[in-house]
Amino acid sequence: METPTISTIEKDVIKAQVVDALRTCFDPEIPVNIYELGLIYDVSVSDQGAVTVTMTLTSPHCPAAQSLPPEVEEKVKSVSGVTAATVNVVWDPPWTPNLMSEAAKLELGMM
Repeated sequence: METPTISTIEKDVIKAQVVDALRTCFDPEIPVNIYELGLIYDVSVSDQGAVTVTMTLTSPHCPAAQSLPPEVEEKVKSVSGVTAATVNVVWDPPWTPNLMSEAAKLELGMM
């Protein structure tokens, strides 16, 4: 049985809800959510509602390397309309503080 396709509007709603869910994930060492930290490079939603998150970590030796990607996957799966979740951790481009939002920089006293 073929999975029905969803509309562009439904994909946009799912993506926005996934981003909201990602804003509830925090790097345990930094009091700013991973979205504002700039660790999320891309969120894509397929025509069938499968979500792929491309993310990085602050460094390959980040203590959260084992816990953060599964947490991201669980948060994404919890969003209504998501049929599957995949988290790809990439190291290129490497994360730098320049990727942080203005809000994150302000929170961390970097402005």
